Amino acid sequence: MITKNLHRILFFDIETASNAPDYSLLDSDLKALWEHKAGYWLKSEEEKSDPDVFSDLYSKKAGIYAEFGKVVCISMGILLMENNTIKELRLSSIFGEDENKILSDFARLTDKYFSDPTNDYLCGHNIKEFDVPFLSRRMIIHGIALPKMLDNAGKKPWETLHLIDTMEMWKFGDYKNYTSLKLLAYVLGIPSPKDDIDGTMVSSVFWEEKNLERIRNYCEKDVKTTVQVFLKLNGLSVIEDDKTSFSRK
Repeated sequence: MITKNLHRILFFDIETASNAPDYSLLDSDLKALWEHKAGYWLKSEEEKSDPDVFSDLYSKKAGIYAEFGKVVCISMGILLMENNTIKELRLSSIFGEDENKILSDFARLTDKYFSDPTNDYLCGHNIKEFDVPFLSRRMIIHGIALPKMLDNAGKKPWETLHLIDTMEMWKFGDYKNYTSLKLLAYVLGIPSPKDDIDGTMVSSVFWEEKNLERIRNYCEKDVKTTVQVFLKLNGLSVIEDDKTSFSRK
């Protein structure tokens, strides 16, 4: 566990939405590919012959697959230190409708400020199984060069120690278990924001409401919760609310 160089950790979380507002708007090839993928979740031939089923599944699940989804928000947090004491948690976000810009800005930011895997860290909840591969795949699709901190294909576990996953920290070697950030925060006694949305609703909030501010607020709260969980798992004091600031344009 890491208790030194806390200022060299970039905490982050991503929010994703389906690549199109509705299944009916996909071209015929992509529809067929989605039906092939979604077919594994269906039990009966009757379900597989119902286009409404595939449409419903697209609305609910497409956003979590890099081939059918896209990044709409990346929120980040850094700890500002003073005399080896946490002075402040500063949060900021990159979000919008232009995924290429979101990904390019994040790649430039990490390569500029967090580019040394031997000294810098990326931290999040379940980032090794979701956030990192999703970001990397979407960057490849857009032709964006992977920043050093994400370029981990083919690397051994000891070569990716710069990726700190709070879910992995909680597993203590138990690879059978998945624990949500909300549940982990609860059992650790960390106040978790009671939001009006969750990850499954991001696509509809993005496409139907077009409420990017709502998505950003939700994402930033998850980053703050991740920071608190990380500190708790390292035996450190959590951050008081009045020590959180936002860097917003």
